[in-house]
Amino acid sequence: MQAIILAGGLGQRLRATLPHLPKPMAPIQHKPFLAHLLDYLKQQGVRHVVLAVHYLRECIYNYFQHQYHNITIAYANEEEPLGTGGAIVYAMTLLNGDEPVFVLNGDTFVKFNYHALYQQHVHHQAAITMGLRQVDHCERYGKVIVKNHIVTAFKEKGEIGPGLINAGVYLMNPDLFAQVTLPKQFSFEHDFLHPYVHNIKPQAFITEDYFIDIGIPEDYARAQAEMKLFICEND
Repeated sequence: MQAIILAGGLGQRLRATLPHLPKPMAPIQHKPFLAHLLDYLKQQGVRHVVLAVHYLRECIYNYFQHQYHNITIAYANEEEPLGTGGAIVYAMTLLNGDEPVFVLNGDTFVKFNYHALYQQHVHHQAAITMGLRQVDHCERYGKVIVKNHIVTAFKEKGEIGPGLINAGVYLMNPDLFAQVTLPKQFSFEHDFLHPYVHNIKPQAFITEDYFIDIGIPEDYARAQAEMKLFICEND
C-alpha cells in the first residue's frame, strides 16, 4: 500500500509555539509527529509514501531523506502553495502503479484499521472512501452527514452537538479527478469534495478510536501527553 501525506501547510495557528518548524515536525516524545505517523503507517502495511511539502520543507527532507524504517519516500515539492487539492494531484504523479492511495494530513493522527478500510473501498468499488470519527462536539470541525454508508453532505464549522467529522484520512483512486476540470491551486475539501459529493458518492468508514489534530497549541500540548500512552502501547 502507498500513501500521500499533506505536509506543506503554513501552520499559522501553531507558529508561536513552533516558530522554526513545520507542523508535521512538531516534537512528540523526542521524535517528530510525522515520524510517529509513518511508524503507524508501516504497521498498517504502507511501504511507499509521497510527502507533499512546501513551508520549511528542508526540515522534513533533512530528517527523513528518501527512506524511513523500510518506507520509501518521495517528495512533491510545491514551489508555490497548491492548496490541499493541488497538492494531491501533484503528489499522485509520483505514485507507483494505479492502485488506490491513502491520503492523510501531516498534522493529524487517527487510529484506523487501514486494511479494513481498503477492503471496504474495493468491495464497494468506491471512487473514494472517507475516514470519519464520531465525536461529542463538532463545532471545530464541521459535521459529515452519512446515509446508508454513503457521505451525502457537509455542514460547516460551528454545528453544535455530537456527530461525525472528517478525520482527514481518505482512500482514493488515482483517476478521481479525471472527469472534473480544476485549477492548479484548489482546496480538496471546498472546491472538490463538497460540491461534487453527490457525483463521487464517498464511502464512509467510521471509527470511535483515538484521534488527535495538533493544529492548535492546546491540542499539541494534549498530544504530547496522550500520544506517549499510545506510543507505549504500540512499542
